[in-house]
Amino acid sequence: IGEGYTSKSGGNHAEINAINSVRDKTLLKNSYLFVTLEPCVHHGKTTPCTEKIIKNQFKGVYVGCIDPNKLVCGKGIKKLNDNKISVETNILKRECEDHHKRFITYHTKKRPYIILKWAESQDGYISPEKKNNNRPFWISNKYSRQLVHKWRCEEHGIIIGSKTHISDTPKLDGRYWNKNSNNKFIISNSQIINEPFIQINYGKKSIIKSVIEVLYKKNIQSIIVEGGLK
Repeated sequence: IGEGYTSKSGGNHAEINAINSVRDKTLLKNSYLFVTLEPCVHHGKTTPCTEKIIKNQFKGVYVGCIDPNKLVCGKGIKKLNDNKISVETNILKRECEDHHKRFITYHTKKRPYIILKWAESQDGYISPEKKNNNRPFWISNKYSRQLVHKWRCEEHGIIIGSKTHISDTPKLDGRYWNKNSNNKFIISNSQIINEPFIQINYGKKSIIKSVIEVLYKKNIQSIIVEGGLK
């Protein structure tokens, strides 16, 4: 009788949008709610979904996977049970965990979900070691570049090294797909920062460890790495 998915950050969660999509709200007290992730029980950017579910007196809720966020993690299910709403868990668990892999990785491994992307010819060629201009060297075509722009728009952030920034001066946007904007990072210890990039200084630490720590603290749940030849 209704369906919904989570809005952009700060907007309604999927449960609220699904409930709001139902024209005849009197049907809800005899209905079951199916969700991929455990309904939230805490006040964040939105009010708890559990409150809305309880208010509408759903007969039961089917949950795909438990929310690993320590603010929820079983508390949403307990809240529903305490209010006499039956809950069944692990419905298509593997599929739901894959669907939420970015969110789950961030909360369980304390780092973003990491995607590595590069273009390479069949014989292992990426780009020339020396160029005459600060522009990308393309071995891909316009269709594969559009696909990359789609990927960019689906992730929370993009990261490159300082050499790629200097040699290619890439925009790292999604202009061939849509105008979604994400966070852009440069790995460097030299002061080459310019908007809209955020610089990550790694000092004497491991580069990977430093990058992960910074991204986690900045609440980046997924990152696409677009490094160059070196």
